[in-house]
Amino acid sequence: MSSMNAAVGGDDCIVVREILSRLGDKWSVRVIHQVAGEPIRFTDLKRRFEQDSPISSRVLTRTLKQLERDGLVSRRVFPVVPPRVEYNLTELGKQFLHYAQEIVDWTIEHQNAFEAARREFEAQSAEQ
Repeated sequence: MSSMNAAVGGDDCIVVREILSRLGDKWSVRVIHQVAGEPIRFTDLKRRFEQDSPISSRVLTRTLKQLERDGLVSRRVFPVVPPRVEYNLTELGKQFLHYAQEIVDWTIEHQNAFEAARREFEAQSAEQ
């Protein structure tokens, strides 16, 4: 039995669905990518998103908390006024980023095949 089939039943399935849903949302992978490397402060992280696709402070905070809860991001609070908080990837987060990059590379490598399949699908749909 493959590991995918084994995970389909029971409580494992719930965890798998939750994690894949989280990682498949609009912001999680982007946040993980931006947090990679040196520790980063919340305001600097938010500023990075402002250049490409703005994210609200509320959504960024919620995403970071969910990623922290799942063990992908760590949060370090410095006891200063005003409070200073830094985020960093955990080892689990680094491993995920590695696999995510492999998927991105695979997608780029097969981009022409995806486009050809889409053209073929659209042509067949137009004929019907």
